[in-house]
Amino acid sequence: MILKTFSQPGQWETFGHLFKAQTVGAKTILLDEGAVARNAFFVKSGCLRLWFNDHGRDITFQFFFEGEFVSSFESFRSGLPSTFFLESIEPSTLECISKPNFQKILAQSNDVKNEVEEQTFQRLVFYQQLFLSRIRDNPEQRYKNMLTQYPKILQRVPQHYIASYLGITSVSLSRIRNRK
Repeated sequence: MILKTFSQPGQWETFGHLFKAQTVGAKTILLDEGAVARNAFFVKSGCLRLWFNDHGRDITFQFFFEGEFVSSFESFRSGLPSTFFLESIEPSTLECISKPNFQKILAQSNDVKNEVEEQTFQRLVFYQQLFLSRIRDNPEQRYKNMLTQYPKILQRVPQHYIASYLGITSVSLSRIRNRK
């Protein structure tokens, strides 16, 4: 869910002129499902989520906080339509970078390129863990895991998004929380 922040911020600062600051309000859609991702975002402050629409049901599958980089990377890299939405949960300050500028950075810095590869690998591991958790763990166990691994989510994310992330209803989440 939460990716490790970039370990070499100085490398990125070298390319700061290629990023554009952007401030958005809560519930701002930064990327629509079905659109091609033309930008990636670094979260300076705020909280974003990735989600998709499953026959009218809103399914959240990842949250991003300060110091994290996010996009529909599959769409951003391949030019194919995104399979999910990217939305702010709270007012957020972002650094936005276009695909051509991002490619320019990767071409000029092996350190940054290696860092991006590591982040991509971490995201793949996260998706694998999420997939296995949905199969193996019951909702209460998924909630306990979230409390242990990502306590920030409970402090900043509305309950209905947490329930969506856990694959349960808000009522079920309330019952689980009341048993604690």
